Amino acid sequence: MVTTSRLRVGVLALQGDVREHVRVLADRGAEASLVRRPAELAGVDGLVIPGGESSVIDKLSRAFGMRTPIQDAISAGMPMYGTCAGLILLADRITDGIEGQQTFGGLDATVRRNAFGTQVDSFEVDLDVPVLGEPPVHAVFIRAPLVESVGPGVEILSRLADHRIVAVRQGPLLGTAFHPEVTGEHRFHEMFLDMVRDRSV
Repeated sequence: MVTTSRLRVGVLALQGDVREHVRVLADRGAEASLVRRPAELAGVDGLVIPGGESSVIDKLSRAFGMRTPIQDAISAGMPMYGTCAGLILLADRITDGIEGQQTFGGLDATVRRNAFGTQVDSFEVDLDVPVLGEPPVHAVFIRAPLVESVGPGVEILSRLADHRIVAVRQGPLLGTAFHPEVTGEHRFHEMFLDMVRDRSV
């Protein structure tokens, strides 16, 4: 188990699978808290943006006054990990978003929303993630996005068998199109906590 004592990590708790992320982070030894207000964001060293409905999280982030503070935190180098909808919200560019949908940005990537279809098109697959070693990552895709293109500073961590990109990292930003928090897969969270620790030193 990775030692993560005194790491304060928040989970954006506006909508989505918040509890699952809190549980994984706490199981890895982090001090995990819910973040809904700017003051709560200011009290953490890293932030997880969970899966859910990206357009709803976008609207609620503006309603709760969180959009600009999150963007400022990204600009200041705060580590963030986005899963599914969270990946969409970290991307600089989205396709197939609803009218007026915005992202927080920071990740030099174009992400397609609902790239695999509706809820009934959800699927599971084992992914090779070389940076994590063996065994493969068992990944669950639920109304998942897809990374269509990335800029030169983005590291591609994993692809599907057809070479489509589903996990990326750029500096302190990490994104997966799938939900490791629902399958008992903790290695992406451990990678994220390492990123938070490196930033906090």
